[in-house]
Amino acid sequence: MKVVVRRRWWVLLPASLIAVGAGVTSLMIPDRYESEATILVERQQVPERYVTANTTSDIQEVLMGMTDAILSRTQLLQIINEFHLYPQDRGQMAREQLVEVMRKNIKIAPIKNTSDPNDLNAFTISFTGVDPHSAQQVATKLTHLFIEESDKSRVEQSTETTSFLSDTLSVAAEELKQQEARVRDFKMSALGELPEQQQGNLAILSGLHQELQNSTSNLGRAREKQTYLQSLLSQYETLAAAGVGVSGAASANPQDTIKTQLAHLQEQKAELLSRYTDKYPDVVKVDQQIKETEALLAASKSAPDTPKVDTPQNANSHPTRPTEANATIAQVKSQLEENRIEIENASADQKRIEDSIADYQRRLNLTPVREEQLADLLRGYDESKRHYDDLLNKKTQSEVATNLERRQQGQRFNIIDPPSLPTKPVSPDHLKISLGGLLGGILVGAALGLLVEAKDHSILNEHDLRSTFSFPLMLGLPLLLSGSELRKRSRYAALEWVLGTVLCLMVCVTEYYVYRRG
Repeated sequence: MKVVVRRRWWVLLPASLIAVGAGVTSLMIPDRYESEATILVERQQVPERYVTANTTSDIQEVLMGMTDAILSRTQLLQIINEFHLYPQDRGQMAREQLVEVMRKNIKIAPIKNTSDPNDLNAFTISFTGVDPHSAQQVATKLTHLFIEESDKSRVEQSTETTSFLSDTLSVAAEELKQQEARVRDFKMSALGELPEQQQGNLAILSGLHQELQNSTSNLGRAREKQTYLQSLLSQYETLAAAGVGVSGAASANPQDTIKTQLAHLQEQKAELLSRYTDKYPDVVKVDQQIKETEALLAASKSAPDTPKVDTPQNANSHPTRPTEANATIAQVKSQLEENRIEIENASADQKRIEDSIADYQRRLNLTPVREEQLADLLRGYDESKRHYDDLLNKKTQSEVATNLERRQQGQRFNIIDPPSLPTKPVSPDHLKISLGGLLGGILVGAALGLLVEAKDHSILNEHDLRSTFSFPLMLGLPLLLSGSELRKRSRYAALEWVLGTVLCLMVCVTEYYVYRRG
């Protein structure tokens, strides 16, 4: 404490001068004003379960992308020229340096939700300038640029997404057409051998087997009839060659044979009618054969009865009728010709049915192979179809989302707090600078006082004398001052008080003015 009192002027003068200098210097620094706006990110008006947006909804990602575009060199230079910013620095700094200075004066900060820090639904834009009006104008310009850039970028991104999906859908549609063509060509080349035709082929094959059985039965009956007609013709020709009339064939009893054949045909018809209707082809054929046999029986009955031939004389006692014999033989031959044609047709029909059975059997044998081949083709077709349907659904949703963005009903920026007109500068803080200067002056003065005290080796009191010399103090004289010296000292002390008071008042006035200036 004694050192401070003794070196009071080394502390008081630097502290006062530095404090006053700091205050004056702070007042010379130009004030800087900050204009700030708050922008709210509004969700899209249509619920997302109906329309899914094509653009990202992360505010941080949106801000990063838009900040790079808005704070570009070209954009900032336009703003600098439009509002005539940094007029004093234009002649001293390059354009790139001006852009960097302006970037430092722009702040973009997301506002975190207190309940959920990860949920960011608002952000602030601020600009710091030397003039409050220009700061507000620049902040307004930046705010509108962000809103315009947001709307523009969202529409462009959504439109590009729709265009990309449309191009991809065209490629998928072409691929789907190729897959459809492969499946169609395969089905055309394997017609009748496909898995879905297997049941139909089995039913047709079963019908062909039944038809073959009927055809075989018809062919057998036709051949039996052929044998009968050939036997009958042989009997008639033998009787005609022997000179006996057709009526003489009664000894051979041909009517019994015809009746037996007719009874056989009627039994066959009854059997067929038990299973089929009267319009069934086999029933119709048997009816035709019955009619022919009945006609043959009627022709054989139309001949006059002749007595049985017991002796050759009795056989020669009646004249023969060659015309009647020839007519009967011709009728039998006509029936044989019809029977031959019937056998040929039945044989051809049987051959056709057998070929059809072989063909359908071949189709059934190839069905498992075709099924595996078709499964491979359908697998590729199904994948292409799913891909196409998925792209079509996404393209439709993208078109709806793009229309939503164009109508500005999607996510958009809304100004909830427009750029303010600042009335108080945000920097510099004059009071802090002034108080800092006062504190720094006191520290500097204290350091100077301690330094001067350390270098001063003069003896000022008894304690200094005892510490300097080792011998004991023998005699002490008090300080004796004359009247003029006392008056001089009094005037010097009064001057010190006045000067100290002036310095303190000067520091207090400076601090008060700085405080009032803000």
